[in-house]
Amino acid sequence: MELRLAQPGAAQAADAKGPELSQTLACPLPHGIHARPAAALGACARRFAAEAAISANGRRADVRSVVALMALGVKAGDEIVVSARGKDAAAAVDALAELIRSGMGEAAHAAPAAPVALAVKDDGDPTRAMGVTGVPGLAVGRAVRFVQAEIAVAEKGEGAGREHAELTRARGVVRRRLEAAAAEGGRERADILAAHLALLDDPALVGEAQARIERGESAGFAWRAAVRAQAEALKALGDARMAERVGDLLDLERQVLTVLAGDQVPTGPGLPPETVLIADDLLPSQFVGLDLSRLAGICLARGGPTAHVVILAAAQGVPTVVAAGPRVMDVAEGAPVILDATKGVVHLKPSKDEVETVRGLVRAHAERRSVERAAARQDCVTVDGARIEVFANLGAASEAAAAVEGGAEGCGLLRTEFLFLDRATPPDEDEQFAQYQAVATGLAGRPLIVRTLDAGGDKPLAYLPLPHEDNPALGLRGVRTGLHRPDLLKTQLRAILRVRPVGQCRIMLPMVASLAELRAVRAMLDEIRAQIGRKEPAQLGIMVETPASALLADQLAAEADFLSIGTNDLTQYVLAMDRGHPQLASQLDSLHPAVLRLIKAACDGGSRNRRWVGVCGGLASDPVAAPILIGLGVTELSAAPSAVPGLKAVIRDLRASDCRAVASRALDLTSAAEVRALVLKTWPAIAERV
Repeated sequence: MELRLAQPGAAQAADAKGPELSQTLACPLPHGIHARPAAALGACARRFAAEAAISANGRRADVRSVVALMALGVKAGDEIVVSARGKDAAAAVDALAELIRSGMGEAAHAAPAAPVALAVKDDGDPTRAMGVTGVPGLAVGRAVRFVQAEIAVAEKGEGAGREHAELTRARGVVRRRLEAAAAEGGRERADILAAHLALLDDPALVGEAQARIERGESAGFAWRAAVRAQAEALKALGDARMAERVGDLLDLERQVLTVLAGDQVPTGPGLPPETVLIADDLLPSQFVGLDLSRLAGICLARGGPTAHVVILAAAQGVPTVVAAGPRVMDVAEGAPVILDATKGVVHLKPSKDEVETVRGLVRAHAERRSVERAAARQDCVTVDGARIEVFANLGAASEAAAAVEGGAEGCGLLRTEFLFLDRATPPDEDEQFAQYQAVATGLAGRPLIVRTLDAGGDKPLAYLPLPHEDNPALGLRGVRTGLHRPDLLKTQLRAILRVRPVGQCRIMLPMVASLAELRAVRAMLDEIRAQIGRKEPAQLGIMVETPASALLADQLAAEADFLSIGTNDLTQYVLAMDRGHPQLASQLDSLHPAVLRLIKAACDGGSRNRRWVGVCGGLASDPVAAPILIGLGVTELSAAPSAVPGLKAVIRDLRASDCRAVASRALDLTSAAEVRALVLKTWPAIAERV
C-alpha cells in the first residue's frame, strides 16, 4: 500500500518532528491484536527512533505499549491505521505494516475462544460443581480456601518527588525478583515472567501512574489506579483471551504494592499436606510461591484454561479445574474434596468410600511414576534386545539438567527460537554460544542436537522482514530462511561449533525439501570449520517434515549424518490440514496411515545408508505411538521431558518383533483411530498411560 500523510480530521498533522506518515490496512490476524502480536509490534517499533502509533475503533495507542494496543480491541477485519512521526517514520510504518500483513504467525495459533464459566452448565447437583479442565488429572485432599485481602494504600502522597522515587524503587525490586525467578524455572515460567517484565515497564501503565503522582496521589494509589484502568479496559472488550491477561496486570499491581508496603503482605497461603487449593482466582506469582510437595490440586471459581497460572500448573503436572463458579468458595476449610480435572468436575461432598477409592487411584499412579522415574536413568531396551534411545526436546538452558534427572539420554531437539524471538535485534555469536554451552553443560556430555533457526511462517521476527506471503506455511520457513539470510545462519553455525567438548553438538536443519539445501549448508559448515581451524567434522542432519524429504530420504541420508522426523509439520503437509485450524486441528493425528507410510519411507532410506532415524515431533511423546514407530524402524525418540520416564517404561515391555508385525498391519488401515485401536488391543496396558 502506498505511504501517505496522515490527515487527522481535515488537517495535516505536523510538528517539529516532521509530518506524520501512515498506512491504512485491514487487520488479517484471526484473533486481532492480543498480547502476542502486541509484543511483537512493540519489539519492531523499538528498532526505530520514530514515534509510532496504531489507531482503530476511534482510539489511538502507542505501539510500544502492549496494554494500550490490546485495549484498542482490534479484531480480524477491522480497519487500522499505522502511523509514525520522526526521522525514520517511513521505515517504521513500512516495517510495522508489513509485519501485520504477514499474519505474524497467528494462523498457526488460531484456536476457538477459551471457554468461560458462563459456558458451563451446572446440573444442579449440590454435591459437585462443574468447571473447565485447566490441567487434566485426578486429585483428592483437604480444602484450603485462599481469599486474598486488598492491600490498603493511602490516597494522598507525601510529595511528588518522594512518591516517584518510591514507585521507581518498588518496580526495581519487582524487576529483580522477576528476573531471578525466570532464571530458576523452566521455559513456561520464563516466558510468563518475561511478559510480566514487559508490562512492568509498559509506558501506558508507568505514564499514567506518574501523571497521577503529579496530581498528588501516593505511589501505591497511583499504581493501583493505572493498573485497574487498563484491566477494566481489557475486560470491557468481551474477549476471553484479553480477559485472561487481566490476571497478569493484577499480579503486577499486587507485587509492586507489596514492596511499597514493606513486604509485610502475605504472598500466598501456607499449605498442609494433600491440599486442594480453592480460590476465586490465583495469580502467577502466588502459584510460584506455593509448596508443590503439599499441593494435590487447584480449583478456581473463575479464570480460563489458557491463563498463565494454568500454564504454570500444567508445567508442574498439578490437576486444575477453572471456572467452577462461586459455589466452590463455600466449601468448609479442611473438608475433603475430589478433583476430576480431566472431566472438569469438583466433588464437594464426597463420601468416605469415594475419597478412599480416589486416594488409592492417585497413590497407584504416583507409585507407578516413582518406579518409572527410578528406572529412567537406565538405558532403554526392548524385551528382545532392541536398543531405543530416548532423548528430550528442550527450549531453554534451564531445562537441561532436569531432563537428564528425568532419564533423558540427551537432547534430540534444541529449539533455538527462544534466543531469537521477542527482541529487536538478533543474538550475536557470543550470546548464542553461551546459551548452547549452558545446555551442553547441563547435559553433562550427552548428545545435544541443535536445530538451526526455524523462523518464518508461524515464528515471525521483527528484525527479519520477509516478503508478504499468501501462504507463509509454504514460504520462507526453516532452512529456506537461513539460506535467505546466510549471515544469520553462519553466525549460528559458528556459535554451535564453539561448544565443548567437541562433537557433543550435532546440527539439524529444519524444513529440508531437497539435497541442494543440505549441500548448501554443508558448504557453509566446511567453510567455517576451515576459518576457525577445526579439523573434527561436525555431524549435520536434517528434519524430515516435508513429504519431499520423506520420499527422498534415501538420497538425503546418503549425505546427511542422521534423520529426525518432525511429525507435527509432516502431518499437516501430508493431510493438507492447517494444524492451527479450529475446525481441523482435532483431525490432525500423526498416526494416520498416510503419515505412517512416509515415516516408513524415511526409515527405509536411513537404513539403506546406515543412518539412524529418530522422531522429535509430538508423536514421540505419545505412548500409543511408540510400538508403531519402533516397528517402522525408528531407533531414537525425543519427547517432552515429562514424558521420558513413562515412555521408557512402555518401551521396555515391548518386543521389537511384535512392533514390526503390528506396524505392518497399521499401514493398511484406513484411519488414525483404527491404528490407535489396534495398538490398544495388542497392548492393553498402554491404555492406562493415555
